[in-house]
Amino acid sequence: MQVPMPTNAPSKSQNVPGMLPVEESYIENILRLNKGKLATVYMTFENKKEKTFKGIIEAAGRDHLIISDPQTGTRYLLPMIYLDYITFDEEIEYQYPFGGGGGMSSYSPR
Repeated sequence: MQVPMPTNAPSKSQNVPGMLPVEESYIENILRLNKGKLATVYMTFENKKEKTFKGIIEAAGRDHLIISDPQTGTRYLLPMIYLDYITFDEEIEYQYPFGGGGGMSSYSPR
């Protein structure tokens, strides 16, 4: 028996304005869109040791994030496995400039 899909539900091929396409909405892609911005990265390591890093986003991959501390110049290679969340003090870019959405858009919860 085939279950009918609601016609108003977004599919993988549909783009919702202001949102990344489903296939591209990964943390590393969002971080790449915000390369050069100052971010605060919250991580919890083994032994439940919590640590915060503040720096400029340099690069992001599927399993890592590279940030640089603007005051000391120290660069950190941070494994994504320990990532809790990231905050920004400014609007963040979220939409790719390709794939049916046109230009970039910013997200701000305010």
